[in-house]
Amino acid sequence: MKKRMVVLILTVFFCSSWVLSQTYNQLTNEQKEWLSQANRHEKAGWIYLHIEGNPEERGFQYGYLLANEINESIRILSVSWEYQSALKWSWLVQKAGEILSKKVDPENLREINGMVTGMKAANISTSQDELIALNGFMELIDYWFPSVKDSMKINSPETVKQSCSSFIATGSMTSDGGIVLGHNTHAEYFSPPCNLILDIVPEKGHHMLMQAIVGFIHSGTDFFVTDAGLVGSETTIADFFPFDKNGVPEFSRMRTATQYASSIDEWCNIMKKGNNGGYANAWLLGDVNTNEIARLELGLKYIGFEKKKDGFFTGSNVPEDLRILRFEVKRSETDIRFSSVARRVRWKTLMKEYAGRINLELAEKFEADHFDTYLNKELPDCRTLCQHCDLDEERSGPYLPFTPDGALDGKVLDSKMAKQMSFVARWGSSCGMPFNAKAFLKAHPQYDWMTGIIKDRPSQPWTTFKAGETK
Repeated sequence: MKKRMVVLILTVFFCSSWVLSQTYNQLTNEQKEWLSQANRHEKAGWIYLHIEGNPEERGFQYGYLLANEINESIRILSVSWEYQSALKWSWLVQKAGEILSKKVDPENLREINGMVTGMKAANISTSQDELIALNGFMELIDYWFPSVKDSMKINSPETVKQSCSSFIATGSMTSDGGIVLGHNTHAEYFSPPCNLILDIVPEKGHHMLMQAIVGFIHSGTDFFVTDAGLVGSETTIADFFPFDKNGVPEFSRMRTATQYASSIDEWCNIMKKGNNGGYANAWLLGDVNTNEIARLELGLKYIGFEKKKDGFFTGSNVPEDLRILRFEVKRSETDIRFSSVARRVRWKTLMKEYAGRINLELAEKFEADHFDTYLNKELPDCRTLCQHCDLDEERSGPYLPFTPDGALDGKVLDSKMAKQMSFVARWGSSCGMPFNAKAFLKAHPQYDWMTGIIKDRPSQPWTTFKAGETK
């Protein structure tokens, strides 16, 4: 079986390479020149993509070099959407055009249309609205759709809006007084893949290095560093409910802020302007030039903001701002049976225990932590910082038993790495525990609808990435 899998992977790789080699001959000289400035390579489960130039150029590079992978992201998302809503993917694409497209920043729109052209040159057809539906799927599916589905009499399952574990520390909390940032992404194992390291050198604005969901012009998983010295991550505000369909899409604001902001305050101001409440997050930000850190909790009606040069902030999906907690969130902050609350308690314990010693090594350890504070023991499950809901036999808060959801990765950096535009990342899970899709579906046939979209994630090592890689 292992040999057959290797053969299949190699076959797909060589077929994709053959298709690109054939389509390359049909490109214009200008398009070939654009591609000469880009590069794509793979290591330790990650795809690394370098793109540069004006919006059309970098969009074309992205769309052409990752055409098959973007198409697969769309396929995975469309299958899961149609199963859970009983509505056609084309219906959601149309809604994306109506609700989001007109509000997207013009430069971002030009890059998206460059991706459409690049994919077309690789013989894969898509559209502006389809890529906007992909980039804004969390806003549409998790925030807008719940606000209208009752009136449509649709009985689709509620999505779980509590994910990711992150911290940022500085000053007396760290071993060298600089910033240390750690983050892992929690999501359904059938989600569009987020194993992309995106290195962007725009014609205008700052050089950016970020993890991204394949096909996103922003991040989506939200771990980034820029040549302005800014670093950032986020965790979703759990069970957040307001949404303003007349606002600016979160994905567009995040990309613009990361590309153009030169300070924490500038970044936050761009994110606040036109806020639609979609994909509501607690952002953990740092400036490695000043060793200052901040937390921006971006509700729709209320905004929480703190900034300091000594201390830490953590993220586990529980808002710290009481106005957001009481007026814009539906969950309790004290029910430790819930993942968000249990992880919040665990972060406080770790910050207290390791104060003054936090470094990259400990950051990796934190993101791979398996201590359940509700059960008071080591046990990888829904309540641990490195989440493994697929191993959880009980109903933990909103998660059903054996939900295929959990930590998909781990990323850490410190001030020294950030100044070199670099970070360390692990694909698969923060702890390195592998996931076998076929074995999971055999053991849990209630999830057999995921066949073909839920994928294996073998164990991978922590791997260093930096801006400007060529291989």
